[in-house]
Amino acid sequence: MGCGRVGAALAGGLERLGHEVAVIDRDAQAFRRLGADFRGRQVVGQGFHRDVLIEAGVERADAFAAVSSGDNSNIISARVARETFGIERVVARIYDAKRAAVYERLGIPTVATVPWSTDRLMRMLLPDGVASAWRDPTGTVAILPLPVHEEWVGRPIRELEAATGCRVAFIVRFGTGLLPKSDTAVQAEDTVYVAALSGTIGEVTAAAAAPPQES
Repeated sequence: MGCGRVGAALAGGLERLGHEVAVIDRDAQAFRRLGADFRGRQVVGQGFHRDVLIEAGVERADAFAAVSSGDNSNIISARVARETFGIERVVARIYDAKRAAVYERLGIPTVATVPWSTDRLMRMLLPDGVASAWRDPTGTVAILPLPVHEEWVGRPIRELEAATGCRVAFIVRFGTGLLPKSDTAVQAEDTVYVAALSGTIGEVTAAAAAPPQES
């Protein structure tokens, strides 16, 4: 549902992979974005209306994506697809990151556009190792590779967590992932991935870049 730039690109990409695709939009002019070679169904109407969904083939659909420009329309359509028609693979694009957590609790996977786009931009702007590798749908918690001062080598993970105020999620050591314990020592060449609140990433990074302080 939604034939904006994202919806049209998604529909085209799925069709090129051999999938049968139907696109719903309330504006018939929006289908021009699909291009002349698009072979799927084009349905004019509101994507949360039962009859419109049935016309689009929802009763035999394997997946449903709600990517219109409206958060409310996306979540309502996604819920109808999931709860009324029993589609298991459902996803909704959400602009308001604060709403994403609520929708996740309702069982609707969401893509919070603003935090996701912000992360992509930060990856291009910031030095390697600072941008987050993953962020929860609300944009509240991030997992990021944390560059640490060389003097942290040999010190236990619990001390690094205490100094930075974050949680060590895992370590990549010699190319292999490792779930550390509190007494696991940092080794040279380790890549330490931590979970931190989004608003604290600057402070966490600065604390890890400094040598450990003796208590």
